[in-house]
Amino acid sequence: MLETANWIQTFFDLSSDATFIFQADQLVVANQAGQDLIDAFNLDLDYLQELAHTVIAQQQSKADGCYDCEIMNQLPELTVPVDLPPDHTNPLRYTMVYRVLSPTDQVYALELKSRATLDRATQVAQQRMLNQYVNRAYEDERKRISQDLHDSIAQGVYSAIMGVRRLKSEQLDELERQQVSTMIETQLDDTLREVKEMALDIRPSVLDSFGLVAAIRALAKRLTENSGVIIDVIGKADTSGLTTDVQSVLYRITQEAINNALKHANPTEITVMLVAHAHYISLEVIDNGCGFDFQAHRGFNGHSLGLMNMSERVKALNGSFMIDSAPGQGTTVTVKFPVIEINHHQVNGES
Repeated sequence: MLETANWIQTFFDLSSDATFIFQADQLVVANQAGQDLIDAFNLDLDYLQELAHTVIAQQQSKADGCYDCEIMNQLPELTVPVDLPPDHTNPLRYTMVYRVLSPTDQVYALELKSRATLDRATQVAQQRMLNQYVNRAYEDERKRISQDLHDSIAQGVYSAIMGVRRLKSEQLDELERQQVSTMIETQLDDTLREVKEMALDIRPSVLDSFGLVAAIRALAKRLTENSGVIIDVIGKADTSGLTTDVQSVLYRITQEAINNALKHANPTEITVMLVAHAHYISLEVIDNGCGFDFQAHRGFNGHSLGLMNMSERVKALNGSFMIDSAPGQGTTVTVKFPVIEINHHQVNGES
């Protein structure tokens, strides 16, 4: 038991959170981090207790009977923001946790947790969750491509192979041979078209050959022909100051936003605007569809997985991503990326 007590004491002292334990408002023990705060800031523990009791009093102003007992019983834990030193122009920011240990004996603990550490932990947790969603999105995309290859491309090739085998093995007259040959040619043409469409979805060659604006215009033309929805592309922005990765992401976001609108919003018109500003380039994809309650989708459920995926791609390249939507008011997806200034003298090899 003594060894266990020593382990507990060691853990208590090594904790990065400053912890103070009180009984009837009298300090019983403080760990090493707590003692360090007392020494560093000449910390007044009465100040911390007053902060805690003030918040308690505000939340339990209607309590009757034994004040301390009532608080102990009804409010086992609360958190209070604390700046140390209190009057400093650039204080360290903490979150103080008031935690009841024994209501009967009026024992409670005050823990001071660095808000920067808590914020960082929250960011890490959120990033982990978002990474899981992104990985799931990539996996879903790979499954979709695999399914398309199996159900469409492979079946088309297999059908053509069966036709070739008929030509080799069966005794066909000239008319039958022509019919089978025509069937094979048609099947291979259809399969080739599907392969090209898949290649366009994965990586359009026009993006590499003619640039982002041309690729977006080609995308809009193709989706207009397929859907019947008017898709206009406005702007002749110079994208030479953007990296290849940024241009690829802008294309993917345009593709995702348009497909989202066509799939979910039932629009009659979609406008894509690509505009170059002094220090950044902006992309807007605006539809006049049914819109949706964006706040209700901030949890990134399955319906909004594509939106979350877009957001993470943009943030990974230091861009900003925003969605503006409401039921009955359409949706606007806005992306901004800083423009990299290119020194043309260096590009041309001049000093």
